[in-house]
Amino acid sequence: MADAVAGIVANPLSGRDVRRLVARASVFPTAEKANMVQRLLSALHSAGVDRALVSTDLGGISAEVLRAGRRLRPGRDAPWPDVRFCEQDRLTETAADTVTAVRAMVEAGAGVVICLGGDGTARVAAGACGQVPLLALSTGTNNVFPQLREATVAGLAAGLVATGVVDAEAVTRRASVLRVRAGNRCEPALVDVAVSQAGRVGARAVWDPAELSELFCTFAEPDAVGLSSVAGLLAPSARSDPDGVALRLDPAAECVVRAPLAPGLVREVGVASCRRLAEGETVPITASRGVIAVDGEREVEFGPHTAPTVTLSADGPRCVDVRAVLARASAEGLLRGGAAKDSGTRPVAGAHEL
Repeated sequence: MADAVAGIVANPLSGRDVRRLVARASVFPTAEKANMVQRLLSALHSAGVDRALVSTDLGGISAEVLRAGRRLRPGRDAPWPDVRFCEQDRLTETAADTVTAVRAMVEAGAGVVICLGGDGTARVAAGACGQVPLLALSTGTNNVFPQLREATVAGLAAGLVATGVVDAEAVTRRASVLRVRAGNRCEPALVDVAVSQAGRVGARAVWDPAELSELFCTFAEPDAVGLSSVAGLLAPSARSDPDGVALRLDPAAECVVRAPLAPGLVREVGVASCRRLAEGETVPITASRGVIAVDGEREVEFGPHTAPTVTLSADGPRCVDVRAVLARASAEGLLRGGAAKDSGTRPVAGAHEL
């Protein structure tokens, strides 16, 4: 029987964008990200995972995990699966590192990929994981798509999916995705697409609603933080709803929403119109020039000859439903009496190529 494999990718730069200069958002420290990875590893072993593939980085997460693995005491510390680190020829400290690591995990047979980061990290991981289930955990600034869950619980759920003890089809949900097409570029968004008629890509993060003219959301929760909260406070749309929300924004509009655009940053947003965005619908962007932000980050500049469009599709990543996994584990007694395949401590490998 083939080994059960799980992948863990942690973005060392998540939660460090410009929104921390304009709001009082907390910084998610590297030490806690490394601790989360260690808790995930312990839980994955308890669920029966044989091998864990962990991304490498220059921020100190993988280095601390390696040191912690070497300090494990047999019989006293919670054991880990066999840990392999995804070596890369050159780390760029950009989204490309996440893409490379996730693709390596998929090629190595990972049954699930766990992603630590914010909406932007989840977006690039989702684009690289293909049909492999994704479990995104929140460690970023705006955390609308990733789940805010204890890593131990998430690790148990991910492990049960990776081992095949639970049917992945029964405990995963296909997320919707917005696809922006502008010229030869196509960019996906898991949460929202915003159109700004001011500035260039520049600082990337979007936080000033006065610059925005259009907003599209895959789902809209009234208790979210970020641009999608504007739609959530006007026309809530659940993640399970196939339709999204489309808004026209105008600072002079009569309808004004006080929305939490970032932690500690509540702004008034003028909304000229708000409607349902149907699954499969393609909407042309009306602005003649500007910048398009996907999941809160400026990505695409366009001019009068580009004619960009936004399409809501139902072919996003397969997302692990932690509650559904553990409900099934409870009903079927999957974690009673110990689900790990052995009680011995597995050695932690050094940095190996996959």
